[in-house]
Amino acid sequence: MNNISLLHPGEDITCKTLSDVTIHDLGIDSISALITEDAKQQQMLIRILSRMTSDPKSARYRSDIFEDIYNLPDMRSRLLELMNEIDYLRDYGTWRKNAEEKPGLWDLMHRLDELKSYISTVEALRSCLQDQGIRSEGLKKLLAYIDTLYTDASFAEMKKDIENISVDANQIRSVTIGINVNSRFEAESLGLISVNSKPFKKSGIVSNFADNISSKDKLNEDTDWNGDMHYEPADMPSKDSVLDKFDKTATAMGKFASPVLGDSATLAKVPDGDGASGSTFYLSNVASKLMSHLVKKLRSTLSAYSDISIVTISRLIPELTYYINFAEFITKAEAKGMHFCKATPCDTRGYMKAAGFYNLKLAASLSDGSQVVDNDLVFDDSNVIYLLTGANRGGKTTLTQAVGLLYCLAQGGIYVPATGFEYSPVDSIYTHFPADEDKTMDLGRLGEECVRFKELYNESTEDSLVLLNESFSTTSFEEGYYIAEDCVRSLRLKGTRTIYNTHMHKLAENASQLGATSLVMASDSGKRSYKAVVKAPEGSSYAHDIAAKYGVTYEMLVGEHNDRSE
Repeated sequence: MNNISLLHPGEDITCKTLSDVTIHDLGIDSISALITEDAKQQQMLIRILSRMTSDPKSARYRSDIFEDIYNLPDMRSRLLELMNEIDYLRDYGTWRKNAEEKPGLWDLMHRLDELKSYISTVEALRSCLQDQGIRSEGLKKLLAYIDTLYTDASFAEMKKDIENISVDANQIRSVTIGINVNSRFEAESLGLISVNSKPFKKSGIVSNFADNISSKDKLNEDTDWNGDMHYEPADMPSKDSVLDKFDKTATAMGKFASPVLGDSATLAKVPDGDGASGSTFYLSNVASKLMSHLVKKLRSTLSAYSDISIVTISRLIPELTYYINFAEFITKAEAKGMHFCKATPCDTRGYMKAAGFYNLKLAASLSDGSQVVDNDLVFDDSNVIYLLTGANRGGKTTLTQAVGLLYCLAQGGIYVPATGFEYSPVDSIYTHFPADEDKTMDLGRLGEECVRFKELYNESTEDSLVLLNESFSTTSFEEGYYIAEDCVRSLRLKGTRTIYNTHMHKLAENASQLGATSLVMASDSGKRSYKAVVKAPEGSSYAHDIAAKYGVTYEMLVGEHNDRSE
């Protein structure tokens, strides 16, 4: 049960991590920046989304957990509060102190408070999960773990021990310090006399000392205090004299006006920012010596729970935060009119049916969801490779990127930007988008593209997704077409799901001969619809539409020239 995870159902699963190039090409880094402004959480989102597995069980496991968190906003809000509490205990607590260290009383008291916070957090987490009617296997596992932790004998014992210790520790309100002085009233040694359950007041021991020292005949002849005073000298560092140590403590509490305290003497409040912390640490050392029995009991109790289950719970914080952040984001996006749905993993190899999908990265930049243009697409035995053509800025790259994001989000368990999405998970995604100029210096653009394609082809399998964006278009048409044709044939032989958007209309015209499907970003008289349609490429009509739009057809140019001549 200690190996509980909200990302994997428990079996050993092989995962592949998307390359940094693919993460950037798909816009996963941009999506994570939209989800949260926290840089650490952004990296956590990227890390989860970029680890792919073709096992449908993991996808179902995650999507069911996300559905619970999305559908239960009250639970989501409460979980977030609890995660912040546990995160604080983990990052700023004393849990990671060296086991061989012997912390003083104050350190132990802090740790006592942390354990008390841990107990209340576990109880609140249990209550939060119990009251919501969760359905997912993952959150039920978490609740079962919390229940076991809560009802386990060691947890009950810990709670009882902490409560008992708290009764003793909470009674400490003041300490009495004894100072040995010489004939010049210079401090020679300093030690702890007693630990008290009440704070000092003017009418108490301080007033008694002040009133008595001002009268010679009232000075005590010995060191007895009501017959019950114990003095234990404090260890002093060799580098400081006793007087130096006393001066530092006195400075922290406010310098005495004169060696002889009169009736005006009173108890000074320790100010902040002037070295008071040093005296606190010193007092901790002295107090620990006197209260060795309490310190020993604290150490014994706390060490028994040094490997407490907060380690397991805190490890789940990134996973819960991942789901919560996405649920909050999608809730806000839906308020803007965008639509999402729960993806359905299937066992039919190489299958995908996406209805009403759109590019989340682009849609998130829009102010109104009604501006979103959605599309439909199917991968099956008859449609394994799509050769996508269309006008410049007609949405080819946007659609290609959108398909990759669908798989990342769906396999991450997150609702996808679509009205329906049934799919068989991919083992990885490989992109072949234009490279930056500085990456092509040694091999040249075409050489770099060839090397990169060979690498992704060798790594990809029939369970992969390959996305090509204007590949081999940096050379002449004849050379580019020759290479592209061989690459398409090779991918079809392997059976890898592929979208290849290209300006090589001849490649799309020969789609059936290559075992591929022609997909076109349709237009109407040069007006872009951003809709993808399965049909033969329109070829030169794209160029004619663009030329007509910008007035560079023969008829328009000649007509304009003749008009000017007249």
